[in-house]
Amino acid sequence: MKRVLMILTIGLLILTGCKANTSEDDADGKESVIQTQEDREKEGKETVAMKMKIGTTSVEVIWEENEAVEALKELVKENPVVIQMSMYGGFEQVGSLGYSLPRNDVQTVTEAGDIVLYSGNQIVVFYGSNSWSYTRLGKIIGKNREELEQLLGQRDVEILISME
Repeated sequence: MKRVLMILTIGLLILTGCKANTSEDDADGKESVIQTQEDREKEGKETVAMKMKIGTTSVEVIWEENEAVEALKELVKENPVVIQMSMYGGFEQVGSLGYSLPRNDVQTVTEAGDIVLYSGNQIVVFYGSNSWSYTRLGKIIGKNREELEQLLGQRDVEILISME
């Protein structure tokens, strides 16, 4: 038991001493872990220059850095991808991509704004929450839950993913 407590204590000390390089302290001293594309460009990181529209509304997305997003990026280099979405379950919009992307499904609890890949070929955009096994693609930022519900929770929508 002492050994377990000692290992946990050391682990906590290490974790509390580490800070993610994407974090900043805001005016209240709280950490903000969201990094905008502008921040990435300032740091010289390569950005995934994809943009997304829901209907006629452009949304800012922080894309994940994984194989699925890289494959999606390659796909939209040629032509924008239009996805006909359908409301499902009162918390998400789902649409067939028409292509399969690499999967790295992990049991996930989603929240409003999450963009995930389901079954390798369906894009899901959440305006609520769910728990399932998905591959994360990105997160819509700059819109709160109510704004996302207004944008996604009223009717079926069309999503356009393209290169900037």
